[in-house]
Formats: sequence, C-alpha cells, structure tokens
Amino acid sequence: MLFSEFASYLDKLEKTSSRLAITDILSELFKYSDKDEIDKVIYLSLGILAPNYEGIILNLAEKMMLRVLSDAYNKPTNDVLKIYKANGDIGDTAQELAKYIVHSTKYTVGDVYTELRQIAKDNGAGSQERKIEKTAMLLKNLDPLSVRFVARIPVGRLRLGFSEKTIIDSLRLAALAQGHGTSQEEIESAYNVRPDIGFIAKLVKENKLKEVSPKIGVPIVPMLAARLNSPAEMIKKMGEVAVEPKFDGLRIFIHFNRFPIRSGMTDSVKIFTRNMNALDPNIFPELLEVGKYIKANEVILDTEAVGLDEKREKFVDFQKTIQRRRKHEIAENSAKTPLQFQVFDILLVDGSNQIGQSYQARRRELEKVVINGGILKIDESMITKDPNVISELHNKYLKMGLEGVVVKKINAAYVSGRTGWNWVKMKEVEGTRGKLADTIDCVVMGYTAGKGKRVGFGVGQFLAGIKDGENYKTITKVGTGLTDEQFRELNNRLKKIITKEKPKEYEVNKDLVPDYWVEPKEVVELAADEITISPKHTAGLALRFPRLIKFRDDKKADQCTNKEELNDLFKLQKNK
Repeated sequence: MLFSEFASYLDKLEKTSSRLAITDILSELFKYSDKDEIDKVIYLSLGILAPNYEGIILNLAEKMMLRVLSDAYNKPTNDVLKIYKANGDIGDTAQELAKYIVHSTKYTVGDVYTELRQIAKDNGAGSQERKIEKTAMLLKNLDPLSVRFVARIPVGRLRLGFSEKTIIDSLRLAALAQGHGTSQEEIESAYNVRPDIGFIAKLVKENKLKEVSPKIGVPIVPMLAARLNSPAEMIKKMGEVAVEPKFDGLRIFIHFNRFPIRSGMTDSVKIFTRNMNALDPNIFPELLEVGKYIKANEVILDTEAVGLDEKREKFVDFQKTIQRRRKHEIAENSAKTPLQFQVFDILLVDGSNQIGQSYQARRRELEKVVINGGILKIDESMITKDPNVISELHNKYLKMGLEGVVVKKINAAYVSGRTGWNWVKMKEVEGTRGKLADTIDCVVMGYTAGKGKRVGFGVGQFLAGIKDGENYKTITKVGTGLTDEQFRELNNRLKKIITKEKPKEYEVNKDLVPDYWVEPKEVVELAADEITISPKHTAGLALRFPRLIKFRDDKKADQCTNKEELNDLFKLQKNK
C-alpha cells in the first residue's frame, strides 16, 4: 500500500468522532492491507513502531522536530517556530511547509515504517544529529498529507483517539468480511497472551490465532481482581476458594530461561511490570541468581515484589518499594531496601502453557518448580468454603500490615484482565476504614492553575476520570488533601504532558473544563468518603471528599478503574 493511500485513511480517522464509524474505517483499511504489511499499518496508525515492551521509540522532542522541519524544507528555525506557534501542532506545521516543495508519492507503508524504525534504533555518539538528518530526508520525500501524520509520530501525538480495543473490533469485522468468522473474544484472548497487536493482526489475516501461546520475553496481560467485601457473597459467587494474602508491592512478571553450561551463555532473566513495560533486570540484582530457586529450564512467574525492612522485620510501604525501580544508586537502594518476590502464579513451564489450567493445577506446578524461600516466597494459600475463614485471614493479614486477602476460585483458569468472579480482593486502606470500600485509580485529565499560596505550586486542583470503553469520563476534581510536596510533584509531572487541545477520548462537561488539558498518562490512586450520583460529571457518579493516596507509576492510563468497576463499588457502598 502506498503511504499516501494510508494517509488518506488516517485523515478520515482524524475527522471522525463516532466510535462505530472509526471501527468501520479501520476494518476497511485492514481488509485492504496484505498480510506482510498489516502489522506495520497497525503500528503506524497507533503512532508507534513496536509494542511498548520492545522499547523502540523515536524520542525526538518538539524542539528537535522543529529543526527537522527547518532542514527538510530549507526554512530558518525561527520561521518554522512562528508557524508552529500559530497552529500549535507539529503535523499541521509540517503539512503547511510541505506544500511548497516537489515530493514523491512512491513510498509504501513498509518503506516509511522501515526508515522510521532504523532511525529509532540509531544510538550512540552523534545519533541525535543523524536522527534529525534522516527524519528530514524522509519528510522531504513525502506528500503534504503523509507528512502531517509522520511528523507527529516522533513526538507521540498522532491524536486519532482510538486504541487496541477498537483495533480488535475492526480486525473482527475485517476477518468476517474475508470469511474467517473470528470472534472478538478469540482475538482478545490471543492478544492477552501475546500483547503485540501487529503480530495478532497478522495471525487474524492468516486465520492462525489458535497457534498463540506464551513466549519468554513477551509480557502477558495480567489477571486482575474484582472487588467484593462480603465473604458470604464470595462463597456464593465462587464456590470453593483459595485465600491468599494481598501485598502492597510492585507486580512483577519474571521470565527465566536457563541455558546449558556447555552453550557458554548465561541464564536469561527478563522482567515486566503489570503494565507490560520491560525493566532492566540489573535494577533488581536479587534476581540475577534467581535460577538457584527454580527447578525448570524455562518459566514465567507472576509475583509481587515487596520491600523489606530487615531491622524491624516488616514489609515497607508501596512508595518505598517502587523506589527500587530507579536506575541510579542500585547497589545503595538494594542494600537499604532488599526485595522479596511473593510468587502466586505460574504461566509457562518448559514450553507447557499453564494459562488454561485451573488455579489448583497451576498451584501444584508452582510448588514443584519454585524452591520456596530466599528471594522467592510462595504465597500462603488456604482452601475453604467457609466465609468465616476468609474473615479471619483478612483480619490476620491486616494486623501484619498487609492489604487483606485475595480470594481465588480454585477451578478457574488464568483469565487476563478483571473478568468475572475468578479473583476478588477484600482489602481496607489505611485511613479509609468505614469510608469507601476501596481506592480508585484515576487518570488526571487536566488541571487548574493555583491561586494564593498555590500559585507557587502551579496546580490548584486537578480533574480526574475513569475509563468507559475507549473514552475517559470525569468523576471528581481534587484540590485538597495534598501536601505541599505532592502539589509540586504533580506540577512537575503534568507540565510535561500538557496538550493544547482536549484529547479526543475525553468526555467533559463544559462547566468542568480545566485551564490546561493533559494527555492520558498520569494515574493517581484516590480515596473518598463515598460515591454519589452526579449530573455534572460525565461518568454519572462522583467522589465525595476525594484525597490523593499516591501516584501509580506502575499503571498505564488504560489500566485505571473503569465504569463497570465504579458501578460495582457504588453498589457495595449501598450494601455496607
């Protein structure tokens, strides 16, 4: 496919707000794409070059892109800056400048993708200047409409307003049109095991989805717990259950591959967070010898990394644990806060896919494979049908400084996402007993400049929302309950993600429009006294007396609380 044709589809998508219409346009695009280019079409339509866990990004800031445009179109940087300030968008600026030069229309989607990927992978001395030069050369050879979209990719602002969820639905329609009849559930299940939407699209195109299985080095979408605070209700919905402690740590997936000594290669350890970002294993030096505690050649373990206070023989809080993710002062931080990895599930063993096995079968495999003790500690597990046992264990773990219990259906498979009543959590958050049953993870959508004392902070209050399908809907404004330090930190975080226009996926009442919009990237954990019905907030519900608990750097925006979960919390509150 010529890139100019692809750009025409992107133009249609940018001008379309209806979710159904966007889905139809994408399905037509995917149907038109052949099996060798559909992965590239999908990556570029999302403004990326690879799944996030591969870490392949162009990483050219707006200032660098202004230099790119200056070089590409032989214009002084100050002139380019004036045009950019006038329209506020790097893509529109590039399109305007491209009108005045002769360009080629022969570039295919594959050509552009290959060049952008090569530019992104150029590292080392002088790489920044080479990236500017190569990106300028690419833009110079593209038509104005193509330039508009390609110029936005390096700064991460393609602004088309859809995500993998819409793409999955569009792939279903495209497959149906080609006679495959692949269901959305089948595509979602495959994506949860191999969260590379380009790879999945190729399999859909070739009708090979059934070949998907876990792979070392590729993250798996995590299974999440729903909320219930009544042990009797848990037994009613789930039957016989396993009760495990809930730790307030950092969700870590450990991918281990043991190489034979004769190969001359050292064992491989890869680690991923709950939002499927890859972390450098050297950040956690404890894991470099994890093979001592594993009786298999290849495993994927689901764990919770918890910091230890060895002097007081207790676990540290989440904020101290998450500091271990820092790339600097690793030796000092690991000595100060050593980690213990609480292992609670196993997803792959020596090529054998465990995801479809029951909880009990996975637990038996886990106990065979992991040597319990040292840096790996298998979670306690109690099988019961008695609600009183759940209550007793919940209180026991709370007294130990943990977050209560996670209750798991013993015959359930590992189901990615928060699906059904397979896992439920029962926890109480410090300082919120007698209030809302659980905290809520919200996306910061925008903020208002401070007044009085808060002028110095840069933030007076922020607008927060939850996920509803592909969109974000507001549930609260937060302006109290933050320390001075939290206000300053929030300002530092938000000023980096300011966007001139309201993101396409935001639904906000006109009375709640903030001074500054921000991209959906910052997730915060909020506590509140209660949830109330609200005609003002677009979620239809609002938080009463919200307060910031912590920043959730371990979560992406699409992992925040969704509308269904908020409704469940509202019902729980009424039944307390």
